[in-house]
Amino acid sequence: MVYFSKWKVMFVLGVVALGLIFAAPNLFSEKFADAVPDFLPHKQVNLGLDLQGGSHLLLEVDVKSVLRERLTSAVEGARSVLRQARIRYSALGIRGDTVSVSIREAAKVENARQLILAAQQNMQLAVTGNQIVLSFSEEEVIAQSRAAVEQSIEIVRRRIDETGTREPTIQQQGDDRILLQLPGVDDPERVKRLLGRTAKMTFHLLDNNGSVEEAKRGRIPPGAMLLPAQASSRSQGQASHYLVRRRVAVGGDRLVDSQPSFDSQSNAPVVNFRFDTLGAKKFGDITARNVGRPFAVVLDKEVITAPVIREPILGGSGQISGNFTVPEAQELALLLRAGALPAPLTILEERTVGPGLGADSIAAGKIASIVGMVLVVIFMAVSYGRFGLYADVALIANMILILGALSILQATLTLPGIAGIVLTIGMAVDANVLVFERIREEVRAGRTPISAIDAGYSRAITTIIDANLTTLIASTILFFFGSGPVKGFAVTLTIGIITSLFTAIMLTRLLVVVWLRRKRPTELPL
Repeated sequence: MVYFSKWKVMFVLGVVALGLIFAAPNLFSEKFADAVPDFLPHKQVNLGLDLQGGSHLLLEVDVKSVLRERLTSAVEGARSVLRQARIRYSALGIRGDTVSVSIREAAKVENARQLILAAQQNMQLAVTGNQIVLSFSEEEVIAQSRAAVEQSIEIVRRRIDETGTREPTIQQQGDDRILLQLPGVDDPERVKRLLGRTAKMTFHLLDNNGSVEEAKRGRIPPGAMLLPAQASSRSQGQASHYLVRRRVAVGGDRLVDSQPSFDSQSNAPVVNFRFDTLGAKKFGDITARNVGRPFAVVLDKEVITAPVIREPILGGSGQISGNFTVPEAQELALLLRAGALPAPLTILEERTVGPGLGADSIAAGKIASIVGMVLVVIFMAVSYGRFGLYADVALIANMILILGALSILQATLTLPGIAGIVLTIGMAVDANVLVFERIREEVRAGRTPISAIDAGYSRAITTIIDANLTTLIASTILFFFGSGPVKGFAVTLTIGIITSLFTAIMLTRLLVVVWLRRKRPTELPL
């Protein structure tokens, strides 16, 4: 245990040097760190919401709207297959949480049942006389709700990432809620606007079987819907409502890119979009078959624009113009790139943490860390003399390694994380205390300095690993099963345990061995 090969010496010194290099950017301002070339270490520790301020939002996913949309789709599907089979029906519509339809000819009920069941495979079907009722099973409702929440979390993450927010916390809370924490966000209203829009864009043909005036009086043709025009379009003197076909011609889920731009003729802000291969084919087919007809672009149940198709659009690209301002075009492009939410989100709780509170927390954490380190340094120096000073050097190196590791991993440092660092300061010298006390026992037993040091490290190493391994298991469990503050505490504690083992077993021992070889003492200063 008192022999160090050259490669071990280089390894220990190299690890400490790397820790110092990666921790160094935290000593400078964020502006200076951003100016450092990318090939050099320039990442700083990310501060959590409680340290640098920001926004805390609790969102609720309206999973009922997802089921309602599925029921609406089932109505359209049933209408389509029954018309194709020329089966007469009546009273087709949504009744509570079910879809029901009455077949006028009793002889065709079974045929209708099979057709509807084939079109709606994930729904239960019951027949009572001439009436067919479609409903969701309890398992299907749970699956749909879970899928809606998971997809909402992914879309929220994409939208937040587009804003450039560093290290947001986005996680599920309960069955239908999403916790969102945005450190350093200085414009929470923009974030709420982005999250408040479902951004579901679809393309529909206008319905020619009725008029807007009749639809406003309640006479809406089957398979059609009356939609309002977007407010910006109404302000420009365009139609206030449009009668469009309920059937979606092309879905916005086929979009692969959208970018804000300016119209080449009017220089007005527009949004350019591009479909994937399948979407481009469907878009080309629809526009080729309907040249000369209006084509409505619908966003969140509002018509942005309804231009006339002048020629087939076969390239899979198009342009949306809707009297946008530049910020509106940028936000719409961002929303379309990120994708549509499967259901609307409602903000249940909103809190704003000011940077002043975070600054106070950081100051308090610094004071606690400094006081804790000073007391530990004094205790080790007084209790173990020169060996205690070596342990103090290792303790300082340990703090540098923790800071460097947090910078490399881009882990988020929270107030509980600072508590984990303070706890690590106390735990970091435990291994050295075990070794030094063991060496003292060996000296009392009459061993020579070299023999006592070798025996002390050899016999204490097992105890050190066992003690730290159990703590490491506990911190790992906290990380995987905890959330928020608990996870922040677990991150710093886990890193601290690993770096403490390295500095205690490797660095302190290296310093002791170097001194032992140079001085060759006849007795140990313990």
